[in-house]
Amino acid sequence: MWEAVFCLLPSVVLLLSALLLRLTPVQSCLGPWVRRAAWRLWLWACWCLRLPLPPEGGRGGGGTGPQLVCKPTALARFLLQHCGSLARPSLAAWPWGDPNVQTLLGLAGPVEDDGGVRFAREHLQVKDGGVVALDWAVGLKGEPQRGAKREQGGAGGRVLGCHSSCPPVLILIPNSWGRVTPHLLRLCALALQQGFYPVLFHRRGHAGCPLVTPRFQEFGDPSDLIQAVTYLRHRHPCSALLAVSEGSGSGLLLSYLGECGSSSYLTAAACLSPVLRGQLWFDTPLPALYRWPLLLYRKLQLSRYSSALGAVMDVERLLRCSSLRDLEAAMFCRGRGAPRCEGAFPVAEWDAYWERNEPLRDADEVAVPVLCLRSWDDPLLPPPSTLPTSLFQDSPYFLLALTARGGHCGFALEGEGAPDGATCWSHRVVLEYFRVVAEFLKAEERRVKGVAGVGAGTGGSPGPRRRINTMMPRRRRATLLRRERPALRTLADSAGHGGRGEGCGSGEQQDVFTWHRETAESGGAGNQKGKL
Repeated sequence: MWEAVFCLLPSVVLLLSALLLRLTPVQSCLGPWVRRAAWRLWLWACWCLRLPLPPEGGRGGGGTGPQLVCKPTALARFLLQHCGSLARPSLAAWPWGDPNVQTLLGLAGPVEDDGGVRFAREHLQVKDGGVVALDWAVGLKGEPQRGAKREQGGAGGRVLGCHSSCPPVLILIPNSWGRVTPHLLRLCALALQQGFYPVLFHRRGHAGCPLVTPRFQEFGDPSDLIQAVTYLRHRHPCSALLAVSEGSGSGLLLSYLGECGSSSYLTAAACLSPVLRGQLWFDTPLPALYRWPLLLYRKLQLSRYSSALGAVMDVERLLRCSSLRDLEAAMFCRGRGAPRCEGAFPVAEWDAYWERNEPLRDADEVAVPVLCLRSWDDPLLPPPSTLPTSLFQDSPYFLLALTARGGHCGFALEGEGAPDGATCWSHRVVLEYFRVVAEFLKAEERRVKGVAGVGAGTGGSPGPRRRINTMMPRRRRATLLRRERPALRTLADSAGHGGRGEGCGSGEQQDVFTWHRETAESGGAGNQKGKL
């Protein structure tokens, strides 16, 4: 009898403790102590795993606005005034707001079956014979057709999407190792609900795409993406083309924008937790908790095509590399002979590789608005002090939003059941950003038409009549005037001056920046201008 009592005693104690903790007075008394003990235990676990320690303020609320680094242009001021979710992140607090927890959930967390997306794959053969894959989001699981629900969300209760016969095509670019993360799938599902037409772009050899040529794509080689975007332009000539990249996939998107310049078919782009300096990212060692799974995932890709790649490289040596840096260099820096690992490759070849693959090598040629979202506590990226802030302060096309926390492709929202269905702040911001950019371009189009009408009514020469097409723009680089760089400031502070036309700063003399959009004569030519 006593043996049975002693055996059941631990279970009885746990049951009574659980019942007591459900009482409100007990929770109010023990809650802070339990939370503090859990915080100390988590710090000890991060120290043992050699993970970046979360900031001391990680347990607080996330209501403060992010820092915006940008050049004060008409578009930046318009975003401050109309993109409400950008100024009010409401990020989750600890424990779900911890950077490592958000990163792990964003990269390898579970995805609910109800929120899954049905895809239809399409293979596209490029000029050199290689094959890339396009996964079209054709609907949500459990719903009869795409776009059946209209989500009423966002500022002022407006619909964030574009439910029409020609919805905007949203190109989603995964990370450089080709993993379609739960974070990216949730963005795809939310975009589908709000009326976008998402499509996932997969490089050759990634995500089940066949590797018909014995070569992988280099980190910043946009040749395949250029052909894929051109194909999408011809397939959907009446739809706007938008693009979102995740993590290291930003190297491909930014390289495409820089190489195409004013000939890009994209209307706007966004980068979530972007890798802006590829060589620095590879040279900075990752924590072991992230390095080994990513390295194993990359090696599994190589082992799948070991027979095809064996003719051009030593696959066995590749599989013995112990870092992403050595693996990347062994794959692409030794075009002749057997590749070397463990840092034995020539440094000159490594530097030459990044001269042609750095994401921002042609940043001055970019002619598309690009929004970059980055958190201060990102455990997979170099510290924020290495960010090229001068690029965002000088270029009118680049905008950077820095949040206090969010991890790597995390940005979890506080609470559940958001009206627009978003669970990540970055998803809500990106989709609203695309809508605001479209509204800005339409407003500028109406303004230009009004100016042209006034000029014709006053006896001026109207010239040939042209139709402005905002869906298929061919942009021309704008003329920039030098000015002093503005300091970092929060969106909440900057928004207070936006109503009077001061831009991102207050009381500063503003330079003149002209937005010019031009299309070919065959599709209807026109221009669009806007200045501060």
